[in-house]
Formats: sequence, C-alpha cells, structure tokens
Amino acid sequence: MGRAYNVIDSDGHVLEPLNLWENYIDPAFRDRAPRLFIDEDGKERLRIDGKAFGGRKGLGALGAVGARDGVVCDDTMTYNQGKRGGFDPHSRVPDMDADGIDAAFLYPSIGLSLGGVTDPELVHALYHAYNRWLADYCKPYPDRLFGVAMLPLHSVELTIQEMHFARNELGMRAGFIRPNPYNNKMLHHPDYEPLWKTAEELDMAIGIHEGSSLNMPTVGVDRFEGRGAQHIISHTMEMMLACMSVIWGGVVERHPKLRIGFLESGGGWVAPWLDRMDRHFDDQGFNDSGLTTRPSELFQRNCWISFEPVEGSIKVLADYIGPNKILWATDYPHPDGFFPGAPKMMMQRLEGLSPESKHGVMAGGALAFYGMN
Repeated sequence: MGRAYNVIDSDGHVLEPLNLWENYIDPAFRDRAPRLFIDEDGKERLRIDGKAFGGRKGLGALGAVGARDGVVCDDTMTYNQGKRGGFDPHSRVPDMDADGIDAAFLYPSIGLSLGGVTDPELVHALYHAYNRWLADYCKPYPDRLFGVAMLPLHSVELTIQEMHFARNELGMRAGFIRPNPYNNKMLHHPDYEPLWKTAEELDMAIGIHEGSSLNMPTVGVDRFEGRGAQHIISHTMEMMLACMSVIWGGVVERHPKLRIGFLESGGGWVAPWLDRMDRHFDDQGFNDSGLTTRPSELFQRNCWISFEPVEGSIKVLADYIGPNKILWATDYPHPDGFFPGAPKMMMQRLEGLSPESKHGVMAGGALAFYGMN
C-alpha cells in the first residue's frame, strides 16, 4: 500500500444517519426499518418490530465525544447534534489529521445494539443495509477509512452470505460480532464452525465488540443496577468469556489462520486470564479442553487485544504479550472516547519503550490484525 501507516485507530465509530435503513434496506423490509421515536422520558430511541433500542441514555449523546473529559453533554442533546465526523467522512478526516491519525477502522454506533433484533431475516436486512452505507461512507478516502462489516449470528447461513458480500463486493477486511451469546450459543458452539472456516478462507479478521447491555444476554447485569457498574462488568467480562470460548473452546486451534480481536473492553485483564488458562492447561486434573497447544501460545498466534489510552498497564503488557499484539482506539465520536489527543495519550503511556515497540502498539498490531502488512 502506498501510504505509510504509523498511527492507526483500530476501533473508531460512525454515527448512522437515521434515514440509513429507509434508503439502503431491501424494499421488502422497508416497512420494518428502524423508526425514531421519543420515549416517556424524552429520550430518542429507535423502534424495530415494536421493540425499543437505544440504551439507557437513548441516542442523544452517542456523538458527544470528550464528554468524560469535560465536554458539555446534557440530556437535551439530540442524536443529530453529534460530532459531524461520525456522520460525514469529509468532516472526519480533518479531525484525524488534527490528531495525526493515518487510518481508522470503523464500527457502528446504533448498530451495536441490533443483535437484539430476533428475526434472522430482518437482522440480515438491517446489517446488509448498514454495510452498504458504510462502504459508501469510506469510499472517498479508501486509504484512510476502512469499514468493518456487521455480521449477524442469528443465522450462520446468512452470516456467511454477508461475509462473502462484504469481503468480495465491498472490499472489507474485517467483520464484527458481539461477544454475547446469540441463541444461547457460545462462540465455540459447533454450529459456528462454518463461520470460522469462512473467515479463514476469506482472510477476514473478526473483531469482537461489546455494546448495549439492554438488548442481549449480558453477564452480571442482574447483580448491579447502576449504569456504571453494569458497563464495567459487561464490556470486560463478556469479552473475557468470548476470549475463553475461542481459545479454551478450541476455535483458534482448529482454525490456525483465523485472526480475532478483542475490542473496547480494556486490555489489562488479558495477562492474568491467559495465565489462568495456561495453569489449567498444565494441570491434568483440570485440563478438559482437548487442546494440544497452550492457550497463551494460541493467543500469540491468532489474537489481538485493544487498550484504551487511559490504561496504565499498556507499557507493561506491551512487553509481556508483545507490542504487535496490541491495538488501541479513540472510540471517536462516542462520549467516552478521546478527541482530541488520543495518540498523544498513548505515546505518553509508552514513554521509555523502543521506537520499534512504540510503532508496534501504535500501528503494527493493527496492520497485522487487519491484514494490511
């Protein structure tokens, strides 16, 4: 590729226009496309087949990047007032330039919760429409903006159909799934074997990304009521379980060319989690995995993990798991994202590491995961 990539945002987000599905969805499903409504608390939400989507705080603040760093964000903010770069690539690229970001891999916002739609045919229509729109969003800047396809796991057959479309017709290098169980099946369930085989064959990375805890089965939310506590639990613990499923459950051992990324759930848990799996692998009293390779070695071969710029363990774990196994993300334009200044925050965390290690964290891991090297 012609461009030099030294700073890559591995997990940015778009803001889907509210008319996306009306404009892009298969006409057969147009009357079931998401519709905006205002709930009894005055919050914007979407209604799909009579069910409300939009998380605890509604859609309004999804584009309020920097809110946790003091940017004013109150309950009167509407979705369409979100950061313009979320909706418009021509506004996004100047924001990337201001932060020195060479490329961004893009995940959904509203779409993170669409796994809660239950009809497989409708889910596929929603995801297919989104992927077509995302390709158009990225089209003006093909060496800067890279879409990550939404993949519905409600139907493995439709998932595989969408993977072929996204990879071969849209040129997308990666797809994303939620870590939460679809149809009560963990990711190592035998029904998903064709999906993992297809990802290998298409050379398509799979990013695992958590979202709203309201629309899908989510670990721990039955034990805590507060949004903060539920967010702490859901993102990290669902990802830990997904990590265990694809490693201890044998997915990556069976599919040696598979590339899996664990995203937006923090990264500091990975070292003790791999250590714990290794100890149980080594202890024949516990090792019921059927694996022939230690879990930490499988992670090194097949997996990557994303850190947030505020995490204090990045520097230590860059040495422990290897800088080229680490991704980082701005989370732009979400309220808990970092703009401006995310790359600078990362470099401050990495102070004292070699130039090679810094490049590994800032770009090398993403180049490898997304198949750009």
